[in-house]
Amino acid sequence: MINHRYPEPTVGALIFNHAGHILLIRGEKFMNRYVIPGGHIEIGETMEEALQREVREETGLEVGDIKLIGLQEALFPEHHRQSRHFIYIDFSCRAKPGPIVLNEESDEYIWVLPEKALTLPLETYTEGLIREYLEGEKSTFQRKILYKIE
Repeated sequence: MINHRYPEPTVGALIFNHAGHILLIRGEKFMNRYVIPGGHIEIGETMEEALQREVREETGLEVGDIKLIGLQEALFPEHHRQSRHFIYIDFSCRAKPGPIVLNEESDEYIWVLPEKALTLPLETYTEGLIREYLEGEKSTFQRKILYKIE
């Protein structure tokens, strides 16, 4: 069992298609609940690079128009079989044309309107993200990432 001493930063992608639907994936790893694609940030990667890599690895898609939605903190989330502490850095983005090719973590995917997604069996943090996104759509405040690269 891995015992991490520090929180683990991860990225998550609320991916939109041309019709305004979002992509959700589902598999046994996620207790058969729908989640958004995402994963860990590797050393030397920006958050956006990590997001693009994780989306490509999990779905085969390329994405653009990446925008920060918000942050979530997960202390010992129920869908993990070990004690973990995650910092979820969540983004919205647009899928570029191309086929979806799921990796071994997922069994199925669905494109669905964000409002309709809330009626599906969602993982807790995915549900929170979708609600935050829908609430944020009513605001004129723009979230940005500020980088200082030396």
